[in-house]
Amino acid sequence: MNPPSDHPSIPTPKIGVLITNLGTPDAADARAVRRYLAQFLSDRRVVEIPQILWQPILRGIILRTRPKKSAHAYAQVWREDGSPLAAITALQAAALRGTFGSDVMVEHAMRYGRPAIAEKLAAMKAAGCQRILIAPLYPQYCAATTATANDAAFAALAAMRWQPALRTLPPYYDDPAYIAALKTSAEASLAALPFEPDAILASFHGMPQRTLELGDPYHCHCQKTGRLLGAALGRELLVTFQSRFGRAKWLEPATDVTLAALPAKGIKRIAILSPGFSADCLETLEELAIRGRETFLAAGGTDFAYLPCLNDSAPGIEMLQLLLQRELAGWVAAS
Repeated sequence: MNPPSDHPSIPTPKIGVLITNLGTPDAADARAVRRYLAQFLSDRRVVEIPQILWQPILRGIILRTRPKKSAHAYAQVWREDGSPLAAITALQAAALRGTFGSDVMVEHAMRYGRPAIAEKLAAMKAAGCQRILIAPLYPQYCAATTATANDAAFAALAAMRWQPALRTLPPYYDDPAYIAALKTSAEASLAALPFEPDAILASFHGMPQRTLELGDPYHCHCQKTGRLLGAALGRELLVTFQSRFGRAKWLEPATDVTLAALPAKGIKRIAILSPGFSADCLETLEELAIRGRETFLAAGGTDFAYLPCLNDSAPGIEMLQLLLQRELAGWVAAS
């Protein structure tokens, strides 16, 4: 049956996959960083302090001092195609397009900054996506990452009269495909090193200790990833936590403290990887590969190597294809 001539156009029904990551400033300058941090640090899941207490601190101190310092850090890792996180996430989406069939639309978005989750969901809905899989690329579940990305998607749908059906990608911290991809990537990077590491560190983004006490499973997920990857590589990994912020107690052991202490224990050659990040970003390329190296060598270390994230590598994309295909079951025929 054909619609009447004056009927609004109806796009061909499609299925959408929206991969999401944390976000990044639009430029490596203080103004862009300030705008990004204002959004990021105002999220109630990221900073769990009553806003009436937190906002004066954020607006009065942090946003006046931190943007310039952070902009300098971003400038050290900025690429020709922009922020590493944004550029790599776009490449991941591009690599996934077409792998699930011609009727599946694959896009990417950022929780903070651009392209925004709400903006992308609206565009996908307008393009005919009646079913959408939201895929936060955080292997380990954390309320401050996975949950807030889903929050943004749910809020966008709450403003729609005609909502698409929605699914979300669960954490995949212990998925065999994820561990296998990490193993393949790490072994290739280790084989290319001119030295044999005395130890391998698995550095995860830190979280306040309070999040563990409140029931967030993130710490346990990180520990299991480290344990499984160590078993796959045939050697125990040192699990540490980076990116401490503020005065609160954070998950330990801290990456920077560990790096400073290892040479005195006779561990002079190390490799470090970041299994909690699906794409290299400021926290891996500047905090670990640059500042982490400086800390370790200044403490007496002799050899340091940072092993890249999965990014848009073949093992990483194959792993994402498998996980996403699984979550699309019933919507898309297995390929």
